[in-house]
Amino acid sequence: APFMMPQAIMRQHLDDFVLVDDHALMSAVRVLLEKAKTLAEPAGAAPWAAAWEQRAQLRGKKVALIVSGGNISPDELMLCLQQAE
Repeated sequence: APFMMPQAIMRQHLDDFVLVDDHALMSAVRVLLEKAKTLAEPAGAAPWAAAWEQRAQLRGKKVALIVSGGNISPDELMLCLQQAE
């Protein structure tokens, strides 16, 4: 599968992976738009979603997140805003 090689490389350099579900991604899109005034597609909002789920473990630490990808259609954005409530 195409993701196997990138994941193998990341495993050599990262301490952990955090998986998030679709609802968490949609919630992250909404929060980023409402609070940070940043439009991100669901995949681009994944770092925020993961950090939110790990917030107890991250409390008191310096954390940098790369949020990217504003390639979201109006329909997908509406879906994120409606389902994330």
